[in-house]
Amino acid sequence: MSTNGNKARVRVAVDAMGGDFGPRETVPGVLAALDAHPELHVTLVGEWDAVCGELSKYDTAARPIAVAPSEGKIEDDEQPIAALRRKPRSSIATTMGLLRAGDADMVVSMGSTGATMATAVMALGLLEGLERPCIGGNFLGVAPNTTVVDLGSNVDCRPALLLSFAALGVAFSRRILRIENPRVALLSVGEEASKGSRQVQESHNLFRDSHLNFVGNVEGMDFFTDKADVIVCDGFIGNILIKFAEGLGSALAPLLYRHLAEVLSAEQVKQVAEALWTTTNLPRTMGGPLFGVDGLVMIGHGSSTAAGVAGAIDTGLRCHHLELVEGFRQELAELHHTAVREA
Repeated sequence: MSTNGNKARVRVAVDAMGGDFGPRETVPGVLAALDAHPELHVTLVGEWDAVCGELSKYDTAARPIAVAPSEGKIEDDEQPIAALRRKPRSSIATTMGLLRAGDADMVVSMGSTGATMATAVMALGLLEGLERPCIGGNFLGVAPNTTVVDLGSNVDCRPALLLSFAALGVAFSRRILRIENPRVALLSVGEEASKGSRQVQESHNLFRDSHLNFVGNVEGMDFFTDKADVIVCDGFIGNILIKFAEGLGSALAPLLYRHLAEVLSAEQVKQVAEALWTTTNLPRTMGGPLFGVDGLVMIGHGSSTAAGVAGAIDTGLRCHHLELVEGFRQELAELHHTAVREA
């Protein structure tokens, strides 16, 4: 393996066509990531003319960048499985193929989350003991050490599925956030075990009897009270949470402008508003890993600009160095062994 200084080269395959802004923002985002991390080698996957056209705007002669041609892009409004059959050489399919073939160490895409997940499952497979992948991570700047799972990929979950998602959340909390024994909780409408939907009540018993450090139910305000390190809910609730946070930040920013403009300078007001937006929009700035597939796949926000692309690559590099996928594998194995012992 080639090296740069004392660091091993990390190969990143990037879906250059993914997201709302395609190669126009992907290319400068990749260049920013290369400036920050010289050990990277990036393969941009996309329509040849479009990608090369964007690259031609920059001095990339000495940069460790390659281009892999693809045909077509899977849009957000397309049914993922059907679209993959119609577009087998789409940008996300070609990108994922590089990881499957061992020609990349991780994949980064700002494209359709559904298509990225479906392609990852088909190309890489799921980790042993898992029925479905999920999305999780820390999504609030004011609660940077709180991992939430699932953030939108599974809208209807059986208790056993939530338990496996909790194990993945624990692995993320341990490996990435460096929390030794994460406290796990179920998101509910009350702390009592009898509160919540049938799904939550049945899950409570399952979580209680698991090897996880289960601390019971928490409520919505407990994202900010440090009662738990990993908060578990189904993707229906998780997606509402993340979208509500994004909308709240976007709505409050102009309100701050109006009220603070009378007492602060324009630059100070801008800094406060930007800090609020970043705090409620972490996924737009840092991306997050797909939990549960047998390979490192980073998913970024569809509206990501170059900064968001660079942030997703930066987060992915951290996940790679801290061997997040191996952490997922180990936590799922422990969950399975505990279940076997108790059977």
